[in-house]
Amino acid sequence: MLLLDDFDDAVMGSTLLDDELVLCYDITKCLDILISQGMTPDQAQEYFEYNILDAYMGKDTPIFIDTNFFIDGITGTLQ
Repeated sequence: MLLLDDFDDAVMGSTLLDDELVLCYDITKCLDILISQGMTPDQAQEYFEYNILDAYMGKDTPIFIDTNFFIDGITGTLQ
């Protein structure tokens, strides 16, 4: 499993992906961590999407889960 530096607090758990155990990260918490490091929300979003979300890190590449959702006019957060 690949643990991303500075994102320990965003780990939700792990899952099997193509017979490999990979970590699952909460996207909102990842963005909050980047903002706490001094980025604006827009900078954090852009950095996250380009450098983390779109990065292939080999077979151990983690998955990222969006815990905010919108279904039939209802907005919520998974907990």
